Amino acid sequence: MSRLRTTSGRGTASRVISGIGALFALIEILYILMIVLGANQANAFFKFVQSLAEPLALFFPGLFGTGNYNLDVFLNYGLAAVFWLVVTGLLARAVSRY
Repeated sequence: MSRLRTTSGRGTASRVISGIGALFALIEILYILMIVLGANQANAFFKFVQSLAEPLALFFPGLFGTGNYNLDVFLNYGLAAVFWLVVTGLLARAVSRY
């Protein structure tokens, strides 16, 4: 019976970690869409999303410089979104195994 509880707890922790990664990636994707679709950058919601997306992008902004601002945002912040999905996926898998 205790094994079932331990496994269930690890499964829950794994889902929480995966959920956090998905949330971080979603923030990055929302920021990309707002930039590419030309959202008003003076808007409070845009500034809020930007204030979340920029720190979550870690070291990726500026990694690619193609000369096209929208493409740069897509590549750099898109890579950050993929990074969060991969890293949290690996962490979730490690937590669920051990």
